[in-house]
Amino acid sequence: MDTSPPAIIPSLGGAVASLGAMRWSNLFVPTLRDAPNDAVAPSHALLIRAGFIRQLHAGHYSMLPLGWRTHQKVAQIVRDEIDAIGGQEFLLPTMHPAEIWQQSGRWDTMGEIMFRLDDRRGNPTALGITHEEIFATVATELSSYKQLPQLWYQIQTKFRDEARPKSGLLRVREFHMKDSYSFDVDQAGLDAQFDAHDAAYRTIFARLGVPAFGVEASSGAMGGNDSVEFMTPSDAGEDDVVRCSSCDYAANVERATSTLPVIDDPAPAAEPEKFATPGVLTIAALEAFEGGAPADRQLKTLVMMMDGQITLVVVRGDHQLNTQKLIDATGAIDVRPAEREETFAALGANPGSLGAVGVTDLPVIADLALEGRTSMTTGANDDGFHFRHVDVARDLHVGRWADLREVSAGEACPNCGTPLDIVRCIEIGHIFKLGTKYAETFGATVSTPDGEVPIVMGSYGIGIGRNMAAAVEANHDDKGIVWPVEIAPYEVVITAMRLDETTLGAAEAMYADLKAAGVDVLLDDRDARAGVKFADAELVGFPVRLTVGPRGLDNGVVELVERASGEQAEVAIGDVVADVTRRLSALRGTISG
Repeated sequence: MDTSPPAIIPSLGGAVASLGAMRWSNLFVPTLRDAPNDAVAPSHALLIRAGFIRQLHAGHYSMLPLGWRTHQKVAQIVRDEIDAIGGQEFLLPTMHPAEIWQQSGRWDTMGEIMFRLDDRRGNPTALGITHEEIFATVATELSSYKQLPQLWYQIQTKFRDEARPKSGLLRVREFHMKDSYSFDVDQAGLDAQFDAHDAAYRTIFARLGVPAFGVEASSGAMGGNDSVEFMTPSDAGEDDVVRCSSCDYAANVERATSTLPVIDDPAPAAEPEKFATPGVLTIAALEAFEGGAPADRQLKTLVMMMDGQITLVVVRGDHQLNTQKLIDATGAIDVRPAEREETFAALGANPGSLGAVGVTDLPVIADLALEGRTSMTTGANDDGFHFRHVDVARDLHVGRWADLREVSAGEACPNCGTPLDIVRCIEIGHIFKLGTKYAETFGATVSTPDGEVPIVMGSYGIGIGRNMAAAVEANHDDKGIVWPVEIAPYEVVITAMRLDETTLGAAEAMYADLKAAGVDVLLDDRDARAGVKFADAELVGFPVRLTVGPRGLDNGVVELVERASGEQAEVAIGDVVADVTRRLSALRGTISG
């Protein structure tokens, strides 16, 4: 791989020079043989090695010329498809006054992920993490239902102070996002715009060459009552998706459910029996203890601090709490496990001996899988002791029942009963039904024949850089990137084997013909070995490479190689434009079809 600065080859003049030919010798493409040690995700390593991006500091990347070309092509595909469903493009400020976020309540719920600063007058501000609040303030100028529906969007820089930015463009702190917002007079209108976005997103991902599917998801801090995440399978992802191989069921683990086998419990005893369990501090230890109980007959009591209130959360012994489900069920903002000292002060015992039997002075939330269970075993809030013969309905003062457990692989699909798979994925888009939350907060209402009503909103996000990286995750091999045609920095690279007047002149003429035919083409006129040029072309990932050399010219042909398939062909010089345009069209059809 060529790691030295590119040599600048003087132009030989002629038609191409007057057209402003894009020459590799003048282009900044700092390819590298090896990626940095911290570049573990394939997209991270390849985008750095191929000279698309460079890190400025953690979570912030500079887009180099090839990177920016691809980034802009991704953005244009997104823009095309949102325009096609009626989108109007805006550009709203990135810096927001704190009071707008305080008014919506999200100044607190967003917490440390927001970049916050004071201006010179001491006024608190924030860099935009998203723009629901800001678009809602603009929507206050709508006055009549006759002005609806509206669909507004922008492609704007967002800032999120991620605790652990990693994997290149997949988790960053500064990024471009398309965020669109729909405004309707009723729920039916929102449903229609939501469905239109769903279809548009699927078209976008197909054009990007990214395999994608929608899943049920938590709306989190965005609010609203329904949302769909779009996922693409990848080991570089950070989301676990529960998916059925037999039907269309798919959900983020934060929303997934499953069907559990029915457990026949013995008839409940008259009351719980307290028994000694010295040294037993875990579910597994109680399973092994003589007189203990299997994990599915144990109650696991988690002591959580929720908005400053000690709360007992009870799940089955062999199940794990999903914290986001707990947040969604309760609406709590600040949720964390209680410290040991807080736990002891509340229950008089240490972890390993905790339970909710007889507790009446603290809130108790129980998982739905525990409804109707009897003959359970749990901690007795006395170090070294447990209760057996616990009847959940009788002995626990449950104030709220909710789906709290995290689904495990192999459990039965709630729709068809097939064992579920858990797939690691990258989130590449998210669409939300917000309802009237923001309209009511900011007074965005319209008049109707039946009176004044709040506008019904939807919110729809898709990260540009993240989808650029996701395209690499889905399209690469051991030689480098294999770009889909629509987002390749250049569709075709012409490699001049020699820099003599005949060879370079033929390459320049071919460049001019392809350019005139609307092909996005780059001329590799570097003074470098053929092996270096070929390796760079494969690393960067141009869909088509044309090789112009003396031997081929003597026979009136050039060599053509398709990057994705590896197909090689000799093409008559007079047929190059027709052959290349046909192939590019076919490659586009493969992606979008």
